[in-house]
Amino acid sequence: MAKNDNFTTKIIAGEFKGKQIEIPNIFTTRSSKGILKESLFNTLQFEIMDKNFVEVFSGSGSIGLEALSRGASQCFFIEYNKVAYRVLQENIKRLNPAKCQHLFGDSFELFDSVLKMVEARDEKTYFYFDPPFATRDGMDDVYDKTLALIEKIDASKCMMAVVEHMSQLEMPKEIGDLEQVKRKKFGRSTMTYYAPKEEM
Repeated sequence: MAKNDNFTTKIIAGEFKGKQIEIPNIFTTRSSKGILKESLFNTLQFEIMDKNFVEVFSGSGSIGLEALSRGASQCFFIEYNKVAYRVLQENIKRLNPAKCQHLFGDSFELFDSVLKMVEARDEKTYFYFDPPFATRDGMDDVYDKTLALIEKIDASKCMMAVVEHMSQLEMPKEIGDLEQVKRKKFGRSTMTYYAPKEEM
């Protein structure tokens, strides 16, 4: 496979089931393994219908676009890598650009802008965080910085925040007004789910 050839994956279910989307062949975007994606959407089920979905470190957007296919009302994407961002834009064009907003730049800097956008909407929001593992310079504190983003989320506007992370990382039981409700391990990766405390 040539170095710049993109991989492809398919939307699993919903309106765009079977449609191919591209994943850039670059080391900074780790495609979320199919088994993780299936597990995530098995957990969210139909709750995702008519909710906002934010993919904070979006890469090619494969998680957010799956949410879109399954009935999310509006999807938001942030990506800093130019190659991945171009692929993301093409993937969105193939599905439903009217229901997607994408921002180019650093997720840690742009998160506040996306928060304002979703808080201005009536629907509650799912947040999906898959921060890059510490493969980039200056990313040693990536999880601390990610937890700081989650602390900013207004629980009254949040359905759930999901973090995909290295399995050896011990995630806190509470982050701001959210508390851990589920943790599922898949080899080296684990997904930890947080929901607003008052809904427990």
